[in-house]
Amino acid sequence: MKKILLILFALITFQINAQDLIKTRAGDVKITPVLHGSLVLEIDGQTIFIDPYGGAEKFSGFSDADLILITDIHGDHLHKSTLEGLNTSEATFIVPKAVAEQMEEIKGKEKKVINNGEKTTFNKIQIEAIPMYNLPEDEQSRHTKGRGNGYILTIGDKKFYLSGDTEDIPEMRNLKNIDVAFICMNLPYTMDIQQAAEATIAFTPSIVYPYHYRGQNGLSDVEEFKSIVEESAKTVEVRLRNWYPEN
Repeated sequence: MKKILLILFALITFQINAQDLIKTRAGDVKITPVLHGSLVLEIDGQTIFIDPYGGAEKFSGFSDADLILITDIHGDHLHKSTLEGLNTSEATFIVPKAVAEQMEEIKGKEKKVINNGEKTTFNKIQIEAIPMYNLPEDEQSRHTKGRGNGYILTIGDKKFYLSGDTEDIPEMRNLKNIDVAFICMNLPYTMDIQQAAEATIAFTPSIVYPYHYRGQNGLSDVEEFKSIVEESAKTVEVRLRNWYPEN
């Protein structure tokens, strides 16, 4: 019995901390959770940092970034001390205008500004900026429409959606043909688990990762999110990974 329990524990630990591979026609994309809303994608010798946060030491196991995407001006997305500790001299930054205006001191090979509805490419990867914002849509919201970007990355034949900080907005519900989605759920800044689950059910990605799920009341119940999604959208695979290794 003890041996069986040890094996089960090892399998669970592997599942939580796995570096997942997504097969595309352009090669395998390796996904590594880092912290909160931060992750690393690696594809064909290219390294992509999304919202690098939590200190440069968390990225010491990766090659220097070729591409860095930043979604918003808040400190858990535009984390200047992390960026300043990284070697970004050869990195291309893709950011919304509001972020670009606050990162003049951050060095990089190139800074491309794209805003909601715009597209660009980086080494055959298509990058589309889409809205991320709170409801109701007004000037008092923590995330106003047009300030930050969610992103859709098309790599080979696969589409990867990064929600950024958003609520259950029409632009997310209306997404089509998303293969891999990263969905936030932390109150009071973004969505609760019910909103996040309903939005996910609406656009039915093939795979969804709940991320960015620490809020004022601690960690959101991602197991409940998984249960809700899998009950109503049986084609969606919910992958739970450890975005908070210090907990």
